[in-house]
Amino acid sequence: MGTVTEPGHLASSPPPPERGQVPSRPGEATEPLMRQRQSPDAVKLVVLGGASEGLERGLTQALSVGADPVCDLQLGDRGISRKHAEFCLRDGRVWVRDLGSRNGTFLHGVRVTEAELSLGAVVQLGETAIGVYPRWHIREVDPSERQRFGQLCARSLAMRHVFAILERVAQSVATVLVEGESGTGKELVARSLHEASPRAHKPYVVFDCTTVTKELAESELFGHVKGAFSGAVADRDGAFRQADGGTIFLDEIGELPLDLQPKLLRVLESGEVRRVGDSQRRKVDVRIVAATNRDLHAEARRGRFRSDLLYRLSVVCVQVPPLRARPEDIALLTERLLDGQLAPGSRIEGQNLERLMGYSFPGNVRELRNVLTRAVALAPRRDGYVRFDDLVLNLASDVSSPSSLGYHFPGVDVHLPYKDAKQRLIAQFDDEYVQALMRRNGGNISRAAKAANLSRKHVYALLRRAEVDPDDEA
Repeated sequence: MGTVTEPGHLASSPPPPERGQVPSRPGEATEPLMRQRQSPDAVKLVVLGGASEGLERGLTQALSVGADPVCDLQLGDRGISRKHAEFCLRDGRVWVRDLGSRNGTFLHGVRVTEAELSLGAVVQLGETAIGVYPRWHIREVDPSERQRFGQLCARSLAMRHVFAILERVAQSVATVLVEGESGTGKELVARSLHEASPRAHKPYVVFDCTTVTKELAESELFGHVKGAFSGAVADRDGAFRQADGGTIFLDEIGELPLDLQPKLLRVLESGEVRRVGDSQRRKVDVRIVAATNRDLHAEARRGRFRSDLLYRLSVVCVQVPPLRARPEDIALLTERLLDGQLAPGSRIEGQNLERLMGYSFPGNVRELRNVLTRAVALAPRRDGYVRFDDLVLNLASDVSSPSSLGYHFPGVDVHLPYKDAKQRLIAQFDDEYVQALMRRNGGNISRAAKAANLSRKHVYALLRRAEVDPDDEA
């Protein structure tokens, strides 16, 4: 079956590190080994999910993976071909190559024939997930078996790693730094963490560092006494005092004014707050969760964020992956976002679901929510009900934007001559199209041919070239 070659790596969407340890910062885990000056024996493959979960193999040369006992990494997965894929090192970089497997090799939801991998990348073979990690990486905690944590829901391996971290740290008072793109749900992570903690019945206070002026930031955060400045007509408690006994969520901590950062650090280290204009400090018992969509390590190197504050905030780091890196979560998220709004029996499936899963969602879960809300508001009613199939999904594009994903268009292999690259791309389109066509039409050849405006003979020819038995699609 023709497949997609994906040169380069997806620097923007590594899976989160294991729970119980301080993870790599955004950008660090995704740099090729050559840039990190790692030695070739510093890499290992770890089976993260599936029947063979827990297996590890060092990657020092070409390493074959499959169900056959002769493979270097034998997997007990019925969805794995006898010789499924091969991992290798080339010039200090890690590559995976599909060995003509029946079910394919996938990287971030994209089927690949050959792809360069970054540290932290997860490759899916059948039901088995294989991660690429530094040799010294210790897997301390397994992914959560649950698909929910508080208000968060997901089934992807990447998010179940996040859930695993949150489940453990919820019972502690450790400071947590939540990293992720805008719209990934960082505030939901903080709120769910609070609700799962012993402080759930105490205050939960949100302090948005982007909405407070520089002049008022200190007062809003720590409070002030009457007469401390013009307009201070009465004593006022700041966010820390308001959150006493509970949790304070410092949203977009990277926007906090630089001159206020030492004062925040002092509060974190001493547990004491001094209001503006006050001579006394007062103890506060507050659990701190901070969030950012910035690379704070890069900001610290530029002098825009204090490194001592960063280390104090990042006791436990949680990286929330973007939605495009976990398309398997889209159906579950859609079901939850549309809960109670659809006609009884309306299922989240078919062409609309395929469109959602094929879109890159640069706005992440927030954009998905907005797309669905708009579609329901404008949808036609049948007997007073809205059906998922009838929703008109107003997406910016039906195809993921390559630039937003951090790599060139995945179907184009620039290492091949023009003619060969074009033929491979066309073959990939034919294979993916006919399989999606058959799924959408329940395996019925006649119905599929009619929907595609093709003859039955043409559809049969496409299925044969894709090495798909029509009976398998029924």
